[in-house]
Amino acid sequence: MADGADNIARAWWSATIEQFLATPLTVILGVLARRALQSHPVNHAAQLRAWQAQLGILSDALAKLPTGWRIVLEYPLLRLGQRLDAVIVSDRAIFVLEFKTLSGRFDAAARAQVLDYALDLQDFHAGSRDAMILPILIADTGNPARRQLQMAFTGAADVIEIRAAGLGALLHALSDHLPPGRIAIDAWEQAAYRPVPTIVDAAKMLYARHGVQEIAVARADTANLTRTTRAILDAIDRAKQNGEHVIVFVTGIPGAGKTLCGLNAVFGAETGAAFLTGNLPLVHVLREALAQDSAGTSGSIRQARQKTEAAIQGLTGFVRDNVDRATPPHERVIVFDEAQRAWDAAYGAKKFNLNDSEAALFLDIMAKHRDYAAVIALVGSGQEINTGEAGLGEWGRALAKRPAWRIYAAPGVIGDPEARQRLFDTAPAGITLDTALHLDTPIRSVNSTAGAPWVDAVLRGEAKEARDHARHGVPFYLTRSLEEMRQGLRLRARGQRRAGLVCSTGARRLMADGIWPDFPHLDAQAIANWFLKSFPADVRASDALEMPATQFACQGLELDYVGLCWGGDFVWQGKWQVRKFSGTKWQHPAGQDARAFRRNSYRVLMTRARYDTIICVPRGDAEDATREPYLLDQTADFLRQCGAQMLTNAAAKAPERLNLLL
Repeated sequence: MADGADNIARAWWSATIEQFLATPLTVILGVLARRALQSHPVNHAAQLRAWQAQLGILSDALAKLPTGWRIVLEYPLLRLGQRLDAVIVSDRAIFVLEFKTLSGRFDAAARAQVLDYALDLQDFHAGSRDAMILPILIADTGNPARRQLQMAFTGAADVIEIRAAGLGALLHALSDHLPPGRIAIDAWEQAAYRPVPTIVDAAKMLYARHGVQEIAVARADTANLTRTTRAILDAIDRAKQNGEHVIVFVTGIPGAGKTLCGLNAVFGAETGAAFLTGNLPLVHVLREALAQDSAGTSGSIRQARQKTEAAIQGLTGFVRDNVDRATPPHERVIVFDEAQRAWDAAYGAKKFNLNDSEAALFLDIMAKHRDYAAVIALVGSGQEINTGEAGLGEWGRALAKRPAWRIYAAPGVIGDPEARQRLFDTAPAGITLDTALHLDTPIRSVNSTAGAPWVDAVLRGEAKEARDHARHGVPFYLTRSLEEMRQGLRLRARGQRRAGLVCSTGARRLMADGIWPDFPHLDAQAIANWFLKSFPADVRASDALEMPATQFACQGLELDYVGLCWGGDFVWQGKWQVRKFSGTKWQHPAGQDARAFRRNSYRVLMTRARYDTIICVPRGDAEDATREPYLLDQTADFLRQCGAQMLTNAAAKAPERLNLLL
């Protein structure tokens, strides 16, 4: 019988078409039913009816296709938490089939779903990376679109819509028209599938108790993500065994997986762990996403929200609840997100009427546990963006006064030339230095590892260094037109990929171009709507491309495609000039902190995309002294010198395509 019934690790069932046609459909149905029972609770009666219908359609449709092609049923996509209904693997193309024959219809949501499946294979499945991938939507309700299909010879094509009765003829026609390919049919299913999940997708998987080792990444050079997680868990285990108070500093460049490691430490714990962050947008988005996902299984959104609120908390609320209590907090393990943003004592006294720095208060709160406690401090490089954020040095000063704490950190935090990134000048007693605690490979960017170092070179004004990073291309594109930027984002954000606009809060004169830099980042519902809802069903969603998120709204979060609206608060004039708009004119703020915060704000904005960032530097207006064209021209020219590609030129380099009339 089909070799796919017993020994395929990934798909629930697979075989050649010849073997599929020779196997009784009841046997295949039985295998699928057993796998469903072993996985998670579903409506088994409805699922069995759907499978019966699908197998019948496939039996008719595959009868005249080459017998050596392969049929794969229920192939899991880890990043999306979904399974593909069916994949047909040929030497010419990969056919991704999504059935909506019992209760679904031809609609935008179904098209986006199957296209996203195809894009996932394109980006993360080694056997599909250089193949033509054809997503096919099969439904019996609604009207299938008839169109001229344009297909690149590699990658995901547009969705093909067909009724069940026409599937066989469609596959036969495609087989006749597609050129012979290079796809290794027998090796396809065993090829590596290594997704790079979004932070929301990853949180959902970790919350469901999948370990970080199951969330593979698309490049072999990011193995330190697993090593870092292991180092964190080992430190917590030693604290338990020895009755110690430990603090673990996890440093890393933007997008390297620090938050992922922190969430894994929290969700992997049995009880008494919490992820704490002062980044309220991150709190709002993760809580709501996890609650909605969990409610899909438990059925109660209220209970799901209560549970996620315990796991993901705001820093300030945790401090207020525990600072004056004699008893220790419930949590023995806390993850302190963006620890470099912890405020100093002066800011704490002014803002919260508290008498010490945030670092000191947290150490004292957790020290109330008499036996063991652990603080996991996640430290971003160069991401302090607001007044009062004291950097890593504040933690060093607090720990110097509390020598009972055992410290774990990467060697780079000792003697760093940048004061905000320096924990200690020299290593004190009681510190363990471990290179595994620094994450230096970006995993947010799916197709490029050069993005983060390119951004760093640009923001330091080092054009030659930036060009060196951009030699093999960086995912940054430049335009002077907001409309062209929006068009570029919409062309790229196919399927369920997400796009959005971002800008600096200091870019006040973007209002003249219709861009309002006042996103309500403290409004939980506005944040959740922007990151989780979808356009056109909801105009509050990021992909409506109307309201830009600011650095305060998007730090720690991400989008697939980003449109960065560059403002007059950060312009190039032989070097970067930081400006603040006051009244009717720009002013140059005094003090290094203000300049560092603005530079870091643009670092945050430039590192939010998983795929491409399109930068729009507006042309300005010669009649408006607050929108000087010459400064904006110099800024755009500098970004080009650094290696940003002009968007119009990039669009002209589209791959050769095959046209079919369907």
